[in-house]
This record gives sequence, structure tokens and C-alpha cells, in this order.
Amino acid sequence: MTGDVYSEFTLLLLAAALIGAVGVRLRQPLIVAYIIVGIAVGPSMLGWVTAHDKVDLLAQIGVTLLLFVVGLKLDIHLVRNLGGVALATGLGQLLFTIVFGFLIALALGMSALTALYIAVALTFSSTIIIVKLLSDKREIDSLHGRIALGFLIVQDIAVVVAMMALGAYNAGSGESWLAIAATVGVKFAGALIVVALLMRYVLPRVLHLLAGSPELLLLFAIAWATTLATASELLGFSKEVGAFLAGFSLASTPYREAMSTRLTSLRDFLLLFFFIDLGAKLDLSALGGDLAGAAVLSVFVLIGNPLIVMAIMGWMGYRKRTGFLAGLTVAQISEFSIVFVAMGITLGHIGQGALGLVTLVGLVTITLSTYMILYSQRLYDWLKPWLGFFERRTPFREMAVERQQAGPGQADVIVFGMGRYGKHLAQHLSRHDTAVLGVDFDPETVAHCRQRGIAIRFGDAEDPAFPETLPLAGTRWVVSTLPEISVNLGLLDALRRHGFNGRIAMTAHAAQDIRRLEHAGVDRVLQPFDDAADFAARAIGKELSSQEN
Repeated sequence: MTGDVYSEFTLLLLAAALIGAVGVRLRQPLIVAYIIVGIAVGPSMLGWVTAHDKVDLLAQIGVTLLLFVVGLKLDIHLVRNLGGVALATGLGQLLFTIVFGFLIALALGMSALTALYIAVALTFSSTIIIVKLLSDKREIDSLHGRIALGFLIVQDIAVVVAMMALGAYNAGSGESWLAIAATVGVKFAGALIVVALLMRYVLPRVLHLLAGSPELLLLFAIAWATTLATASELLGFSKEVGAFLAGFSLASTPYREAMSTRLTSLRDFLLLFFFIDLGAKLDLSALGGDLAGAAVLSVFVLIGNPLIVMAIMGWMGYRKRTGFLAGLTVAQISEFSIVFVAMGITLGHIGQGALGLVTLVGLVTITLSTYMILYSQRLYDWLKPWLGFFERRTPFREMAVERQQAGPGQADVIVFGMGRYGKHLAQHLSRHDTAVLGVDFDPETVAHCRQRGIAIRFGDAEDPAFPETLPLAGTRWVVSTLPEISVNLGLLDALRRHGFNGRIAMTAHAAQDIRRLEHAGVDRVLQPFDDAADFAARAIGKELSSQEN
């Protein structure tokens, strides 16, 4: 193919759209479809892609935004509660996989050094693929999703330690693994301190200044994510760790939902290039050298890794379902596994055959685990009778988490637009013991309402993804005091697409807008000027009657 980058990207997008459409028609996950596109256009088959640097850049930005959005959703209180189980599960799974993976590799006839490389490579799960799958299933905020995210981050740090150790070993620095791990720990602790200071003293003020412009807020979010990703790489960590910290640093601000929902579409588009790039980098010519070994190791990853996660979480006091769903997230190896083995080949530690073996294990486990996660509930229902071993009689830790998260009930009424009319409506409803949640896009209004004790979120009614972040399940009424008919119709459509079954009231001023809202199915149309005039007329009429009497 020619070096016309624009033409290459056009063909990539067309191929991804066509193969993706076939995948959707066959009810197959898009991730698998995109990897197939990458393999097809890569050097192993058609060789269409020559602009590897451009595709890789877009892929890296997509990964950065993916981890940034995940960090945005991580509440600091949940980190305190779930940090222990994430660390224990992550380290336990690493130790289990390395030890038993090493023994299996030795039994397959590998040398001790090759077996060690293979065992370490099997410990790394794909944070990017797992987070994308959990996000698509809307499980990233679930208990098992947050625990899984925690031990995936532990794995990412372990990747850094392993690669730094290999680099130091090859350079002959004489540093021990313990010294390298200590260096990584100091750097990471320093980064956390800096981020904590920024969270406390700088970021809230900056966001408050920028929040008046949705475009500027989105631009800052992307810039902040890439900045910390770059800084993380300069410190010797991965971009993923820095991007996650960037999102986490903004998670306690009132603007996180607005940033998250606006970044979602851009994130999904850019991640397309990550999966295409991953498929294009797979060397199919190296496959087939050891099919039996790849089959054994694939079964070990698909079954062994989830089992150890379930065992650890069950012992720590979590229910078998939580352990099972979290365990499925480690039933595959990562793109870093292939990079790690390739690094060992470059250093002359192992032979080329190990790369083909790990690549084949990666293809098998990524594909099968994708289906396992997408159909996790069906799989759990099928296996449930045999999973009692992985649950204590009293799952005390999960019960404690449930008690702590059980705060006030859902909002009875959600009010979009907390200007003068919306604020008075919310306050009047609250006086009658109605739980009200306000939504507004003006940072000054949000701050003012918070000062007056009104429950409110910063959000944009024009963003079709924003209603997903609201507690719609227990809400009886959604009220929009916004005057624009196009915004109200868009909000109405978004509420229905997100499954809201309650009643809806919306504001209109013109007669044609009233008819359009009624035709669209709004339960009640509010007319502030007419309603206020009617109220005033009744009040004055009452006064006149009393004066005449």
C-alpha cells in the first residue's frame, strides 16, 4: 500500500466498521472484531498499515483516556475500603501464577530461565481490555469491578518492577530486586504525595475557573491526563498508571460526571486504534511451534488465575459471586506479556520460540476471556452449585461494605436547571420531606446550592450520556426547568434510552413548544410565567374579596 496516511486511515476505519458490523450481527464482542481487523491489515496478512507511528499514537491517547475516565469514577473512600483486598488479591495471584506457571513450564521441557520468563508473562492481565469490557457492561462501579481495578493496578506496578529489574540485570548494575522494588516504591509514594497536594490546593480552583466553558473543561481533562501519563513514564512507570492517577485526582470534584460523559465517545473511538494496533503487532509466523504447550498454559490462565482470586477473596470475607466475577478479569494475559518476552529475547536470555508460545496463549485467552466476562452472569448461574467452597459462612467484609454504602435513599425528584425557578422548586419540595437532587452546569450555581445544603450535581442536560450517572432507578419524577425545547426533547430521549420509568415534567413558554412536549409524551408541561400569573391573580383576587367584605 502507498504511504498516503489519510488513505490508510480511511481504509482502517472502513474495515473496522464493516468487520464490527459483522461482529455485532453475529453477536460477537467488538474487541475481538477489532483485533481481527488489526491482524488482517498487519504485516502477517495484507500489510496495509505503514503509518505505524500514527496508529500507535492514537492508540496510546485512547488508552490514556480509558484509564483517566476509570480514575474519575474511583471514590477515595472506596480506595480506603478496598485497597487491602486489592493488594492481597493482586500479590496472591502474582505469586500463585509465577510458582505454578514455572512448574508447568518446566514440566513442558523448558529451561529454568525460559520457564521463569513464561511464568512471569502469564501473571499480567490486560488492564485496558478488562476496563473496556467492564465499562461496556456498566460494571466498573460495581464492587467486583472496583476490586478488579485495584489488583490490575497492582499488576501494572509489578510489570514496571519486572522490566526495571531486567534492565538493571542486563546493564550489570548489581542492584538487587529488593533495591529496585524499593526505588519504585519511593518514586510512587512521591508521586502520590504530589498528586494529593494538587488535589487539595490547586485542581479544585483550576476546574472552578474552567467549568464555565464545556469545551475548555474537556480540553483541560485531556491535557491533564496526558500530562500525568507523560510524567509517569519519565519516572519509569507506565502511561496507564499516570493516566489513572490523573483521573483519580479529579474524582472528588463536582465536575467528574461532566468530564467523564463527554470523554466517553472520544475514548471509544481512539481505543479502536489500540485494538487494531495490537492485532497488527501479532506475528502469526511465530505461531504453531508448540500448540500443545500453548493449550496447557491457556487452560492454566483461563482456570487457574480465576480460582486463586476466588480463593483469596472468599477467605477475606467476600461472597462467591463477587469473587467469581472479579476472578474472570484475570483469565487472560496482557499485551505487556508479549512485550516482556520480546524484551527477554532482545537481551539474549531466551529463544524466539517463547514469543510465539506467549503470543498464541494471548490470542486464545484474550478471545475466550472476553466471552467469559460478557456472559459472566450466565456462567456464574451455571457454576454456582459448585462454588460454595469459595465463600465463608458469613461473608463479613462484603457485608460491611454494603452497610457502609447504604446511605440515604434515592432521590424522589431530580431537577434539571437550578436557577431561580428550579432552586425554589427544589427547596419547596424539600420542605415537604421530598428527597430532591438538583443538576446544573453553572459552577457558581452548583457552589451556591452546596453552600445552602441543597443536594446537587454538576452536569449538562445536553449530554445524552449524563443521565446514566444519575440514580434513576428510585426516582419518581424528573423535572426540567430549562426553557430550550431542543434541550428538553434531547433530555427526554436520553432518559427513555437509559430506562427511566418514572414521570417527567418539562418547562415551556411558547404554545408550539407546549404542544411538542405533550406530543412527545411528557407527563406534565410547566409554564412558569402563566403559572405565576395565575397564582398572582388568585392572590390579588383573594385580597380584593377580603377588602370588599
